[in-house]
Amino acid sequence: MLTAQKRKFALALMSGMSKKDAAIKAGYSGKSARSKGSQLAKDPEVIAFIERKKNEVIEVDDAPACRGNVNTPAENVYTPAVNTGEGSSETERYYDDPIEYLKAVMNGKEPDDPGRRDSAKAMLPYMHPKKGEGGKKDAKQAAAQAVASKFTGMAPPQLVVSNGR
Repeated sequence: MLTAQKRKFALALMSGMSKKDAAIKAGYSGKSARSKGSQLAKDPEVIAFIERKKNEVIEVDDAPACRGNVNTPAENVYTPAVNTGEGSSETERYYDDPIEYLKAVMNGKEPDDPGRRDSAKAMLPYMHPKKGEGGKKDAKQAAAQAVASKFTGMAPPQLVVSNGR
């Protein structure tokens, strides 16, 4: 009987993974994955499943049967707005803040360029630290200062010596 783990192993093996990696992806222990991968590769059920999948013919319809509305590139063409800055003939806007760019992509004002989006996400921690970001020492120091400000004593009186005058 072909179990779910064996099926996952076979699919991972078909995708080009090594036997060990396919066994790990299927959910087997990393310690025994090497031997289990070798065992499963020789299993007649797994071999039969892989052969069935290789001989399977995939039919693709041009139009989906269940819905008529399909997002195709010809229908959803993005036309970027022209930057209105002085002397600018560029079609894309330039942002100094990565959050502004990500908001523009989210709201559909900018095209979703994966390279620019990933760059903006990588820049976020350098320009906008997370709230509460800081170590234990910083938190301890802040708590100590808050407590110390409550219990500070009065300043000692200034002594003025007249030296007999």
